[in-house]
Amino acid sequence: VQLQASGGGLVQAGGSLRLSCTASGFTFSNYVMGWFRQAPGKEREFVAAISRSTGSAYVADSVKGRFTASRDNAKNTASLQMNSLKPEDTAVYYCAARFSTFATMEAQYNYWGQGTQVTVSS
Repeated sequence: VQLQASGGGLVQAGGSLRLSCTASGFTFSNYVMGWFRQAPGKEREFVAAISRSTGSAYVADSVKGRFTASRDNAKNTASLQMNSLKPEDTAVYYCAARFSTFATMEAQYNYWGQGTQVTVSS
């Protein structure tokens, strides 16, 4: 099982980034895909999740209206489009997979990627 996150980088406040997560080693379409982030000195927190069928996505209040989760089951890929980025969005972003149902707690996810750094300058 492998989750490979990519797309992070340095961006100015107000800018955009698109994170991707490529999965292998499991049946991607059976898993909810989640995004979490961890800022320096803080606990990892839930950002967004998208259902197995791409029909439903849920994002945390802190990013609502700015971040959008999506997925392409044919390509075993999940994405997180991040717009209007703020310095407080600076963190390492992780993708994760959970079998079957939605969840927002990291302990409920089965597989994790290695993380990609997002830095937003003011």
